[in-house]
Amino acid sequence: MAKAPAETAEERLIAKYFRPLARHPGAFALMDDAAVLTPPDGSDLVLKTDAIVGSVHFFIEDPADAVARKALRVNLSDLAAKGATPAGFLLSLALPTDIGADWLDAFSRGLASDAERYGCPLLGGDTDRTPGPVTIALAAFGTLPRGTMVKRSGAKVGDRVVVTGTIGDAALGLKLRGQSDAAARWHLDGQMRGHLLDRYLLPQPRNAVAELVRKYATAAMDVSDGLAGDLAKLCRASGVAMEIETARVPLSDAARTALKAEPELIEVILAGGDDYEIVCTVPAADCNRFCKACADKGVPAADIGRVVAGQGAARFLDAARREIALAKTSFSHF
Repeated sequence: MAKAPAETAEERLIAKYFRPLARHPGAFALMDDAAVLTPPDGSDLVLKTDAIVGSVHFFIEDPADAVARKALRVNLSDLAAKGATPAGFLLSLALPTDIGADWLDAFSRGLASDAERYGCPLLGGDTDRTPGPVTIALAAFGTLPRGTMVKRSGAKVGDRVVVTGTIGDAALGLKLRGQSDAAARWHLDGQMRGHLLDRYLLPQPRNAVAELVRKYATAAMDVSDGLAGDLAKLCRASGVAMEIETARVPLSDAARTALKAEPELIEVILAGGDDYEIVCTVPAADCNRFCKACADKGVPAADIGRVVAGQGAARFLDAARREIALAKTSFSHF
């Protein structure tokens, strides 16, 4: 009798690090080359994919568990902004030769932790070797009642503009990683410095308020490339303009302290990216109710401006209603 071929190294890697995460019955314990996901009756399936690349979206020396959680969370953030409930994800992982068992152990633990926390199981994926930096690409799936996905294109003149959480922390955290004297220049204490660094390292997707976004918002998206640039995208999709009161943009104590020390940081805060908050437009009559409902879920939300007639522009105004000129409005890979 012929001897059965031994498992390949790739099969052993998948079995050890990722099969324990594939608990959804449609994943078939990662023993097949496809998965099955059946949305509930009367539901739509929302699809999203984002990749993160070493030395582009995270530092090579970042803890592997945090890298895994960031990779999943940036996709969950988009699902939240569409009003969708996470249903599962596919993982494509390209590993350089210097990635070993310790990194994979930590990576799979971090991924398992957040997959359970957010109810988003691993369904399948692919593993490859690469001569370049580690690359993690996820495709996430969510569900919502049929026809209720909140698009970018629904904003209406008179709506209020609302954003969750705080803006600019991650971009300032990235600057701290690259400028050893920044914390002292900005007069940050240890807690403030740690807050900014953590916000860059590990996003906080707002899935807790996804249902509220679906209930109240006329348009929504997650803030990943900078508030100014992402508002411009939403304006273009909806065929409107916006007036944003810059003083009402929510800032953490750390960001406010840094901005007081260096007022020119306003551009980093408004355009730097990596916030992974939700920005949405809400009918004026519902705005207070929406913000309170978000707060009841543990997610602060702030009314920062209004939708006005116009085409594809978001104007940031100071206290005297003068427009603040931003040389750069958005992060872009190209």
